[in-house]
Amino acid sequence: MSPSTQPQSGRQWLLLVLVVMVAINLRPFLTAPGPVLSEIVADTGMGYGSLALLTLLPMMLMGVGAFVSPALQAMIGTRRGILIALLVLAAGSLLRLVAPGGVALVMTAALCGAGVAFIQAAFPGIIKAEFPNNIPVVTGLYSAILMGGGALGARLTPLLVNHGFGWRPALAWLAAPAIIAFGAAFLILKDSRSQRPDRALAGRLMCRPRTWTLILAFGLVNAGYSSAVAWLASYYQSLGWSSGDSGNLVALMAICQAAAALGLPVLARRNVDRRAFLRLTLAMQAIGFAGLAFLPEAAPAIWVGLCGAGLGSSFSLAIVTALDHLPRPEEAGVLVALMQGGGFLIASLGPFATAFLHHFSGSFAPGWTLHLLCVATVFFLYMRFNPSRYAQAMQAPA
Repeated sequence: MSPSTQPQSGRQWLLLVLVVMVAINLRPFLTAPGPVLSEIVADTGMGYGSLALLTLLPMMLMGVGAFVSPALQAMIGTRRGILIALLVLAAGSLLRLVAPGGVALVMTAALCGAGVAFIQAAFPGIIKAEFPNNIPVVTGLYSAILMGGGALGARLTPLLVNHGFGWRPALAWLAAPAIIAFGAAFLILKDSRSQRPDRALAGRLMCRPRTWTLILAFGLVNAGYSSAVAWLASYYQSLGWSSGDSGNLVALMAICQAAAALGLPVLARRNVDRRAFLRLTLAMQAIGFAGLAFLPEAAPAIWVGLCGAGLGSSFSLAIVTALDHLPRPEEAGVLVALMQGGGFLIASLGPFATAFLHHFSGSFAPGWTLHLLCVATVFFLYMRFNPSRYAQAMQAPA
């Protein structure tokens, strides 16, 4: 290995460490409240509609923020934006320690969602620029750690509550890994004006029908994720499970998400046509949601595990597929940001729709049936992702 290669190799290892440290912060703020909703309700008096806002509002902000992110990157740079976003995320978690009621708690969720929005929009572009020969593998690692962070939040929160901590400090501890990630990003990240996106690029990409197809597919799949994060624990608690056991199910879902988010992109890395693997992710989701809706206590670990594996691998492969559409990292990064932006706006409606159906039926089962229908819709959208037609799909309309 030449001397000129060694520093670059060392920098890539540092960047991989940073990918892990940042990604682990992007889901716990969503998954942590689920297993302790009963404690939150007892303390704040929040109803199902208000509780849904803990997921719905940050998901909406993650969507809107992803649209705004490319312009912010162009103005202030990716490095500065990520540093600010990590501080906002840390502040949102830390303020849960003193949140006096339901409204304040929802506002902390909004702060966390705003911080995560910029990070999620910016990081795929960083991955494509820094790891051009290993995009599926590094994207899979990023997605796996992201989902693993969700497992961490779901598992540790009820554990802390059961050991004498109140739900507020149990949620506030998530500020610590965000502050650590801030320190790592400050030392490792660099900024280059040549890599900043064109401010007008987002508008041009929004004129492409393919951008909207990516948005719709991403949104419908992640609506299932947001509903599962919000209501899976409550669903099984309504069937007689304890908060600890139902929290374990959420953690199991996140672990399966993490494993599949890494595993399937690695398997798919040698074939630019990802459609067969995308169909596999949908098949897993379909079986999982059907089991939750119709036979919830027959094999809950299997249903939850399949849902998690399908949702996690679909998330990472969707990012890889969007990155495949454009050759330049800054352009591909903007496309992924738009896909996540519109997608998370759609996904934010998942918990609300499930709560709405619960209001009329008295059960969460109709919500899982709704997501089964979403999976069927996405199947037809995924069939359009033929890589031989990517260049044509991304051309400006006549």
